[in-house]
Amino acid sequence: MSKDKNKQMHIIAQLSSGQGLEQGGWRWPGEDKAAFINEDVFIKGAQLAEKGKFDGFFLVDVPAISPDIAKTPHGSSLDPIVLMALMAKATEQVGLISTMSTSINEPYSIARTMRSLDLVSKGRMGWNVVTTGAPNALLNYFAGTPEHSPKHARSTEVWEAVLRLWGSWPEGALKLDVESGQFADDKLIKPINFQGEYVSSRGPINLPPSPQGMPVVFTAGGGQYGYNFAATKADAMYGNPPTLKYAVASWQQLSVSIKQAGRNPDDFTIFNGIGVSIASSEKEALERRAALDELGDPAARQQYLSHMLNIPITGLDIDAPIPERLLKLARPNRSDLRSQYAYDLAMKGFTIRQVLAHGPINYHPVFLGTPESIADKLQQWFEAGVGKGFNIIGDSGLSSLADFVDQVVPILQKRGLLRTEYTGSTLREHLGLAYRNGFAAFEKKDQVATD
Repeated sequence: MSKDKNKQMHIIAQLSSGQGLEQGGWRWPGEDKAAFINEDVFIKGAQLAEKGKFDGFFLVDVPAISPDIAKTPHGSSLDPIVLMALMAKATEQVGLISTMSTSINEPYSIARTMRSLDLVSKGRMGWNVVTTGAPNALLNYFAGTPEHSPKHARSTEVWEAVLRLWGSWPEGALKLDVESGQFADDKLIKPINFQGEYVSSRGPINLPPSPQGMPVVFTAGGGQYGYNFAATKADAMYGNPPTLKYAVASWQQLSVSIKQAGRNPDDFTIFNGIGVSIASSEKEALERRAALDELGDPAARQQYLSHMLNIPITGLDIDAPIPERLLKLARPNRSDLRSQYAYDLAMKGFTIRQVLAHGPINYHPVFLGTPESIADKLQQWFEAGVGKGFNIIGDSGLSSLADFVDQVVPILQKRGLLRTEYTGSTLREHLGLAYRNGFAAFEKKDQVATD
């Protein structure tokens, strides 16, 4: 049992394109092969997250066709805004976090859409602030691709304009006074007249604040700009740590930046992306993952492992260990922090298939094994200080998320590491954040992030 009941981890769920972490997850028995266009898959995912008392359910958005559509589903699915509206009506308490890119959307569109969803969900929305860098997505909106620095400068302007728009209709301006006939106090609802170098908006917004004021601001931090943005402009961040050591160092670095910005790190949460593969034993979990790998692109995975170890292993027997003559030449690739883990596994004598099944080449760390061992790993990371939160991604899809909720969550709850009931009704309350509406809370600080 956790000694301090208030020191509990925060968890959100992710179900990209309706499938899970693995490329071949869409082919896994029992999963919906067309999950990316089945709204019920996402509604059930949000309901599972609510059953597990998660803080939220997260949707990414990649508005373009997959470059490998012949074999791989899209990185995202139906428009997340449509899905969020459906999920809001099918749930009552779980938070709902959606991506809306600052590169391909105008401030008023973001502000109005997110406020609408925040009202429909009664204060449970989060806005994931990202820029769009993929050319195949940008070319769906523009004749060319924006340069790197203006993309970030525009993002900062969009963020500020959106927050100012949200604040343009303050709490208390909506009167609904039947006796006097006053619907709203128009003296309190004011234009923002925002004029930046890249975007502008007159305002005011045409909707009042939700019970939490405005949506929680998330960001997918990466690089110096991303960390500066998180420290000065966001309430939470998605992290992609390759190792525990990296995750701890990242949170320590970000904590310093948050303090330097005059903010309290206790009011911030990093949701570290973690893939999970659950079975009755580690052996069975590895077999499950090997089967999933086989449904994806085994040759491509083997080729990438060659890159990580700096030795040619493509074409070797995948069910045999790497030959000793090659292991003597192997060394972790310094450009990929995951390579050390792959190297350690290879040196232990695992077969190539088993090395890959452990997940060293996955974008997120993979916790595999029994529900108890996965709970142990989450507790280890949490108590090491990685920013309080986890973004859980099942290996195959909806069924693996259900397994996590039914099998791992009760263990974490029994240990006092995860809430057993919601104590609030808004996403801000789930994250321990105060009511906020608008840009005013940031005005006293220099909020210019440098690339």
